[in-house]
Amino acid sequence: MNLKIIFRVLGLLLVVEGLFMLVSMGVALYFGDGDAPAFLYSALICILPGVLISSLTGSNSRIITKREGFMIVTLVWLVFSLAGSLPYILSGAIPDYTNAFFETMSGFTTTGSSILENIEEMPHGILFWRSLTQWLGGMGIIVLTLSVMPIFGIGGMQLFTAEVPGPTPDKISPKIHQTARVLWGLYVAFTTLQFILLWLGGMSWFDSICHSLTTLATGGFSTKQASIAHWDSAYIQYVIIFFMILAGTNFSLTFLVVQGRFSRLYKDEEFRYYILFIVGFTVMIFSGLLITTTLGVEQAFRDSLFQVVSIISTTGFATVDYLTWSPVLIMLIFALFFFGGSAGSTGGGIKIMRIVVLLKNSYYELRRIIHPNAVIPVRFNNHSVDSKIVTNVLAFFMFYMLVFFVSTIIFTLFEPDISTAMGAVATSLGNIGPGLGSVGPAESFLHIHPVGKWFLAFLMLLGRLELFTVLVIFSPSFWKQ
Repeated sequence: MNLKIIFRVLGLLLVVEGLFMLVSMGVALYFGDGDAPAFLYSALICILPGVLISSLTGSNSRIITKREGFMIVTLVWLVFSLAGSLPYILSGAIPDYTNAFFETMSGFTTTGSSILENIEEMPHGILFWRSLTQWLGGMGIIVLTLSVMPIFGIGGMQLFTAEVPGPTPDKISPKIHQTARVLWGLYVAFTTLQFILLWLGGMSWFDSICHSLTTLATGGFSTKQASIAHWDSAYIQYVIIFFMILAGTNFSLTFLVVQGRFSRLYKDEEFRYYILFIVGFTVMIFSGLLITTTLGVEQAFRDSLFQVVSIISTTGFATVDYLTWSPVLIMLIFALFFFGGSAGSTGGGIKIMRIVVLLKNSYYELRRIIHPNAVIPVRFNNHSVDSKIVTNVLAFFMFYMLVFFVSTIIFTLFEPDISTAMGAVATSLGNIGPGLGSVGPAESFLHIHPVGKWFLAFLMLLGRLELFTVLVIFSPSFWKQ
């Protein structure tokens, strides 16, 4: 394993993180809340060692192997979260390091679970940094680097494959850094568009920026303790619904639509199922709310649609506390914890493509039992799915559920309430944000035992990098020549 390349990339990315801390320092200086020095010191702590490490590890090697790619991507999220905690610590906003690390890992992995119970009292610079961590983590720190730093001479497909969520990362351009630039261009454009629409809807420019950053990242951090429920505005909620759906859609597909190839949208099977799941769960929950509550038709529809889109896209914003709904509706919400957005989106979770392949393979298996001599391949987007991909999807699903069940049992050591344990593990592994029980949408994770917070932070990383990227490092074969 080429350690020089690994440390060089980490050093360069520390510099990138430090530069974004300086952007947050600018916001802090503008509002004058007194947190600007914390960002300056944090930036220097990142930039100076980053420059030193990258300069001392210059390498002529231009190829990153798969093993090095897995190591770099995993270490990047750890190093970014460890260093990204500094502004919270140095400003005094979150003086406890465990809480600061939990908040930072939740940000960079776009989970959105928070320990804060006084969000409105936080300095503006800290709130902006909190949102920025999700925006950077949404499209991926690695993809950011590949899009703006091809001059480093480091091959990038291994990093792209290891980091981009989903079973089939698409290359829009033959050159990986061009693909990354296109994706980031769309990301920035949609973030800007949402900012304008929210600002026109009555949000302050600061709140509009922060919520645009966290929506496109499917992150869910808000500048208000009540999340989106703070704004009793149908316009704002529908705007956020639209961009949450957009963020949960494959960005490669969105790029083709932006180019005018609209037919690709309704021809894409994953997108059709994505919308079908949203409609189906919304109708069920909407019907349940009409039966069990006194809400009006439009309010019930908006509440159900918002929460369904928020959970399935793994954004985690809230307009209501769904734990106050009837048990059957809570069960439907919890089922959505295991869906996730489309492959190639900023969403977490199992992903719609895997869900569809699993459902199709199960159905075709019934047909194979009836017709044992028939060759019935799984088809997706009118193409036969390679058996290796089907096996990979089945393995991923089994690993995902195994990790969920084992982690839930472990977490009951810290939180004996089983609903809280299941909700905390599922929301961390799926990078969603709110959970069940005492970590629901109206609660925080502050009361969780410190060891439990480190455990959940590990699950966030595991979920963000789709299990295999992290788990493969713990396998003995990974370290063999």
